Amino acid sequence: MKFMKIACVIAVALCLAGSVYAETQSVKVSGDLTMRGIFRDQYNYLSSGGNAEPEPRTGNTQTNQSFFMSVAEIQVDADLTDNVQTVIRLVNQRDWNVYSKTSTSATSIAPNGLGGYTMNEDAFNVMVDLAYVTLKDFIYSPLTLTIGRQDLWFGKGFIVGANLQNPGMNVGPISPNQISGTAGNLSAPEYTAVTGFDSIKAVLDYDPWTITAIYANINNGAIQDNDGTNLWGVNVGYKFDSYKAEMEGYWFWKQDNMIDVYSTQLKDNTNQVQTVGLRGSFDPIDTITIAAEGAYQGGTYVGSRNQINNMSRSAWAIDASIETRYLVDKFSWKPKLGAEFIWYSGMPERNDAASAGTYKGWDPMYRGKFDSAIREFVGRFYQTGRFGSAANQLVSCTDASFTNQYQVIFLGSIQPIESLNIKANYNLFWNQEQFDNADTKTQGFVGQEVDINTTWDYTEDVSFGLLVGWFIPGTVYDTNTAMTGQAGDHVATDIVGSVKVSF
Repeated sequence: MKFMKIACVIAVALCLAGSVYAETQSVKVSGDLTMRGIFRDQYNYLSSGGNAEPEPRTGNTQTNQSFFMSVAEIQVDADLTDNVQTVIRLVNQRDWNVYSKTSTSATSIAPNGLGGYTMNEDAFNVMVDLAYVTLKDFIYSPLTLTIGRQDLWFGKGFIVGANLQNPGMNVGPISPNQISGTAGNLSAPEYTAVTGFDSIKAVLDYDPWTITAIYANINNGAIQDNDGTNLWGVNVGYKFDSYKAEMEGYWFWKQDNMIDVYSTQLKDNTNQVQTVGLRGSFDPIDTITIAAEGAYQGGTYVGSRNQINNMSRSAWAIDASIETRYLVDKFSWKPKLGAEFIWYSGMPERNDAASAGTYKGWDPMYRGKFDSAIREFVGRFYQTGRFGSAANQLVSCTDASFTNQYQVIFLGSIQPIESLNIKANYNLFWNQEQFDNADTKTQGFVGQEVDINTTWDYTEDVSFGLLVGWFIPGTVYDTNTAMTGQAGDHVATDIVGSVKVSF
């Protein structure tokens, strides 16, 4: 009898396995491995130590840092039937062999042992970055439905492009004023590979029209009963028959209940961002591309747990660019040139707890496109010595790069040989409103940044890269900081060497 049970179980398993195999038309395994060596100096613009150094994970207070990191990804794409596909991508990302120090005078130091150092065991975890199913011709032929953790990118990624995350444990001391959401396995979280959304996406393809609707669950917590962050959106795009022209309009609604408001006077304690916008691009001639995007934000603003008064939103953003490829066919190095202007509306320094009226600062939503290596991550992952982070505030620091800023970018690239590509950009930054009401110098020139990015394709599968960036602080950082007595105007340096293997 026991033999018969075992035989029946094996038979059923074989039948199931056979049916699954029969329904799988093809399976593709791909992936990549990226190793980076990073050197950074004076990321807080101070000449020595001070608050707000560049490593958000450990709170390291050295003026310069050097470390290595790795990102490994494996993706499996399976076509189950003609209209059903699934994707799963696994990721491990970590700084190399990071330990936190907890030793005291009584700690035993064993030969070749760690003696008071604790390893970040989360660094070796494998995370599920993507896991979704795509149903084509769902219900009827123009509709495609995608359900699960997936990448979302619209247009140039100005509003929705990446949900940047840095999973992992808190290693080492974390300041109470630390930029929120930065503790994790990477000391350079801007290089995270975990950018997906847990979402449902429906696409209606009526060529040349495309209509996309999304719902994404961003966060769920336990602060209050209706806590969490959700994102809804509709994007309508159209491709024209001439000039390679395209246009799209969109509406995105972010509903954020993650701020545990203490005040009982607020009629609505939900931070709501209603973003509507229009984007388009075209080639007036074959060698020039012109693009522009404008967006408006309405809704309600809750920026502090101590906020008393309800505030409405009214904010604007613009991104306009031009690229010329006229010289590509004229010279063997294939030079390209471009320029771009970006503006985020802003507010002067204010007290979120007591302010009233209309909030005019731009909310970054889930932007995925970044045009500089250093400045554009201030307020997202890093803070400066001149302006520390704001504890329990939605806008993490007064000089945050995602609001209250004008940015002008000049871009260029050359290709000396087929396998070598050199790109460079020169960024200029100004703020619209002053950072400090008591100091008029904090309105004006934020700084300038030069980034040079070189990529060498060693083979079709292996490439080497070298990024060198310098941010030169402007007049808003001239004043000495209260904490250190230093002017926060020292040049920040970022050097990143990388090797990437794709398969």
